[in-house]
Amino acid sequence: MTPVLSPIEARVLGTLMEKARTVPDSYPLTLNSLVLGCNQKSSREPLMNVSDAQAQEALDTLKRHALVFETSGSRVTRWEHNFQRAIGVPEQSAVLLGLLLLRGPQTAGELRINCERWYRFADISSVEGFLDELEARSPDKGGPLVVKLPRAAGMREQRWAHLLCGPVDAGAAAGHSREPDAAARGGLEARVQILETEVAQLRSALQDLCEQLGVSPLRQPEKHERADNPSAGTGRPED
Repeated sequence: MTPVLSPIEARVLGTLMEKARTVPDSYPLTLNSLVLGCNQKSSREPLMNVSDAQAQEALDTLKRHALVFETSGSRVTRWEHNFQRAIGVPEQSAVLLGLLLLRGPQTAGELRINCERWYRFADISSVEGFLDELEARSPDKGGPLVVKLPRAAGMREQRWAHLLCGPVDAGAAAGHSREPDAAARGGLEARVQILETEVAQLRSALQDLCEQLGVSPLRQPEKHERADNPSAGTGRPED
């Protein structure tokens, strides 16, 4: 039976799977290197702040499930994953699951692009083929390892999520995918309001200054005046 992982265990396992392929010269990883990989700001969704103690606890649990093991021959304990053998999946499927562990739900196209440093798939259809196999995995082998999420609003393709941490709340996953857009709109609206306030303050200050100097403020030409007379507002006489 496939073990159900906690979010930190999933991050630790995914980080070991990533570093084994992207930085083989420094792999297996020490605890310190593993924690740094878990907490890096790029290629991670969500961002985490895993402590040494939390990472060690996760390693101990993963070791009991035969998903990781310690290596010998070094003064410092190093760790490597045993995912592919323990779960019983081919390399291509392990790569896709590792990416889903680290980056959250993704479309087949996103997975193909993001896994370039891990494994090069020939095309999107080959990615989808392995995802379909993982979704149709028989109960005697541990059951499905991924699920295809309903299409989120504003997205043309459906995303895939792993099931190594248990069932996925499709509604929450779809809502999360829209959060960045909503946050971006909210931030833009706030910036516009700030700019409008600053413009109003500048106009008021200019009006006060003109009154003190006894001059009339410059009138901005209307849009139709600019279109009819390109020299309007430039201060240059027409030829």
